Amino acid sequence: MLSSLPPGIHRTLGAFSSDARHYQLSFLFIFLLTGLFALNWSLLPWQIPLTFLVALLTQFGGIHLLKLPLHSLKSALITSFSLCLLFRSESYAVILLATFLSIASKFVFRINGKHFFNPANFGICATILLTGKGWISPGQWGSEGLWLFLVGILGFLVVSRAQRLDLALSFIVGFGGAMLVRMVFWQHWPLDALLHLFTSGSLLLFTFFMITDPASTPAHKTVRICWAFAAGLLAFYLQAYQWINASPLWALFFLSPLSPLLDHFFKGEKFRWTRPEVLSQHLSTSYPGQGLSGTH
Repeated sequence: MLSSLPPGIHRTLGAFSSDARHYQLSFLFIFLLTGLFALNWSLLPWQIPLTFLVALLTQFGGIHLLKLPLHSLKSALITSFSLCLLFRSESYAVILLATFLSIASKFVFRINGKHFFNPANFGICATILLTGKGWISPGQWGSEGLWLFLVGILGFLVVSRAQRLDLALSFIVGFGGAMLVRMVFWQHWPLDALLHLFTSGSLLLFTFFMITDPASTPAHKTVRICWAFAAGLLAFYLQAYQWINASPLWALFFLSPLSPLLDHFFKGEKFRWTRPEVLSQHLSTSYPGQGLSGTH
């Protein structure tokens, strides 16, 4: 069926599918529109454009200093969406600080050409610690089962394209398993209470779009599975016993510095956002026998 599509459609599909960030950007854009127009989120009037402006300017500065490819601007867009979805403050200065710290962290906390903090995660947590004037808003999504299904399915598609589904599942097993034991088997709460916990849009966004960040997580598959499981257990402890709001983000913040140490002792294949072979596959369908070598 795909072979019957016009060559231009094949080229467009190939370009889109060759970079997992395109899926992330599309879905995060949908989530932001949903929050603004369906859930009536209340953001500062200029929060969204200022967040994107500062993020792109900071990213462009880092690209110039480190001689990085321009396609890394896509990551700054993803970070901007994440900040608009998760972070709230009554001060523009605090929002801009979070944005700057998010992008700058990629160029400061960097070992062997790889940053080890998820940018939005670092910016949010560092700004809250420094100013005490920002917060994470986990309840803004409501708790309808429809959103659980929607975010879960879209998130599944994203992490599958980014080859990090193992991280999402490992975190869910660690965090959800510990909650299951405590709430259902130990405290004898009804199972509905546990299911309610997982209808948080913020938790699902974290699981599928933040802890699965392939650029900052350990490269070795077995190690990163154990690392994500440990993050789930730490998030459980922080929420169940320390009553910390948005505990998964803090768990990731505290464990992220372990990533370069684990990469040092356990080598793994370096992740590539762009996948030219996907584009080549679409082009070879459109132009049999040519692939990338036959394009101009």
